[in-house]
This record gives sequence, C-alpha cells and structure tokens, in this order.
Amino acid sequence: MKKLVSLVLALILLLSVSSAALAVNEDVEGEITIYSSMYPFVIDMMDKAIKAEFPNLVPNSEGTFFFYAGTGKLINKIYGEMGDNRDQPLECDMFMVAEPAFSLELKEYGYLHSFEVENADTLLRFPYDPEGYWYPVRVCNMVLAYNPEMEADWAAKGVTIPRTFKDFAYDPALKGYISMGDPMTSGTTYAAVASLLDTYGEEYLDKLGENKVMRESGTTPITKLQTCECAAIMILEESVLKYIKEEADKGNELTNLQVIYPEDGVILIPSTVMIVAEEYSKHVNTEACEAVAQWLLTEEAQKLILEGYMHSVLAAMDAYPYKSIATMSLIEKDMGVDWEKAYKNREEIQNMWTEKVTK
Repeated sequence: MKKLVSLVLALILLLSVSSAALAVNEDVEGEITIYSSMYPFVIDMMDKAIKAEFPNLVPNSEGTFFFYAGTGKLINKIYGEMGDNRDQPLECDMFMVAEPAFSLELKEYGYLHSFEVENADTLLRFPYDPEGYWYPVRVCNMVLAYNPEMEADWAAKGVTIPRTFKDFAYDPALKGYISMGDPMTSGTTYAAVASLLDTYGEEYLDKLGENKVMRESGTTPITKLQTCECAAIMILEESVLKYIKEEADKGNELTNLQVIYPEDGVILIPSTVMIVAEEYSKHVNTEACEAVAQWLLTEEAQKLILEGYMHSVLAAMDAYPYKSIATMSLIEKDMGVDWEKAYKNREEIQNMWTEKVTK
C-alpha cells in the first residue's frame, strides 16, 4: 500500500512539474499579426519559436504570425492603411521594421501602445523609448565590402579599395565602381544616408552622385564584387555574412568576399519592436503582444537574431554573428543616427537624394 501511495505521489509530482514546464505561456491566447522586414528565413525561425512558446496563440490564415516586406514597402503599406488623415485602423498588431525613425513617427500619430519591459535599463545596451512605446530588438550594421582577390587588379587600374565611408564617396577613382542600396525603398540605407549627412554634410550626396553610385539590392552588389564590376559596396553586414555562411555550408570557403568595418565608423541601426494601440489594432490583443515583445528580448529569441546574422540588443549577450566581431567593439565605433532628425527631415533627405544622386 505504501509503495502504491508513493508511486501515486511521485506521479502527481511528475505531472505537476511537466505541466508547469509546458504552461509557461499557455495563458496567452487569441490572434496577432506582426509586420516585419526581417529576412524571411529569420521570420520562419521566429514563427516556429513563437508557436512553441505560445501554443494557444493563433497565426493568420496563411499559418504564420508574420507579414513580410522590406521596410520601405511596409512603411508605404502602413501609410495606406492609416488613410490620408492618419486615423484608420491597421491590419496588424505589432511592428518589427528596420528603421527606428518610423517609431517616432508612429508614436507622434498616436498609433502605438506603451508597455513596460522588465529591467530594461540593465537588460538592453541600446536606447529605448522612456515612455515604453518602442524597444530595440535587433541590430543591423551598415558596412563596406570588397573582393580581396581583386584588390591588386584594382590597384593596377589606379583604384584603391576604400577603408572609410568618406573615401567610398569622395575618391574619384571609384567613379562607376561602387554600389549601395536605395534609401527610397530601404530603411537601413535611409538610416545610413541620414547618418552620413550628419557627419559629412550635403556634399556627401554630391560626391556619391559624381561617383555614379549604383543603387542595387539583394545579392546583385555581391555578385558584382566577385565579377570585378564593383570595387566596393555599401551593404548590411548581415547580407555579407549570410552569403559567406551559405557558401561555407556548401563546402565553398569564399576568398573573394570580405567585410570592411570602416575606419571612420560603422552605422548601427537598432531596429525596434512596437505594439499597435488598441483602437488601431487588428485583433485588439495587447496582452498577447506584450508577452511576445517581452519574449523577443529573452536570450532564447536573441539567439535567433544572431542566427539571422544581426547583433543582439542584450547587454549580457557576449555572442555575436558568424564571422562578425564583438558587438561592444562596434558600439565604440558607431557613427550614430539622429533619429529625430531622420524622422522630421525624411522628405527633405529623400528629395536631396533624388536631386543629387539619382539625377
């Protein structure tokens, strides 16, 4: 009898422990939709992790919590949903877009829900909104890249590979041999342009225009490095690291692609997570959104950020992306972005880009 009682008690204890382990976020229910500009493969990892962490949350009709598009396209989509008077409800409940200036804009329009992240002061190594309307969740890093195998060939043509953002634009020998993203469609490129304007003034755009910088996205600039059509490109570090890792996984150790961490500084873009205010939210489920936002700032979620070749926002996270360098060393070299100016002067900066570079 005693053995039976002991067995029953042991079973009850085991079940209670198992139940506690499984029920971490089982009380989080309902539907949420997240607009995000992260790489689709990162979104896939995040989607699977959220489904496991929040088993009673309901994804959308396509079976995912996320809607993906580039930052520029997402911003235009959100503008369309907001309507001309910026007073219409949206088709999502959370945002994870690349460009923090947009967070300031949405906050000013009253489209964001304020929430508290526990111990944010000690948890995060990047700034967050003191009123709780947005928090950094992943860090993109704008750098330069080149093809080491072709450096001597370029030198023979009188072209020196630029080691600074300034030389990238100012060295006339690079005319027709440089490429970067388009700030009209890429949020991270827009942030970089805003930063470089603060550092070097409007002349920087004049020089990019004079050097006939190509405006390209995806792997096209990387391909042009390898085929010697470009001497250097301005690109997100994550794009280069992802390409190198994928080739390594195929057994190809690349020697014709390498990141340059510019000597005049890198440009870090701590992209944010935001929750839509209830009156504008698709599913009116801020409690679930808060739980997901808090989870995004856990070590588990931040490891997925690292796997996506981006840097973690956690102060205690020593790990950094594949083939990258320590995040704290990058912070020391960060040129910075005046996000308030990037928001308030968006139209002016875009017009300046169009006038000086694309024309």
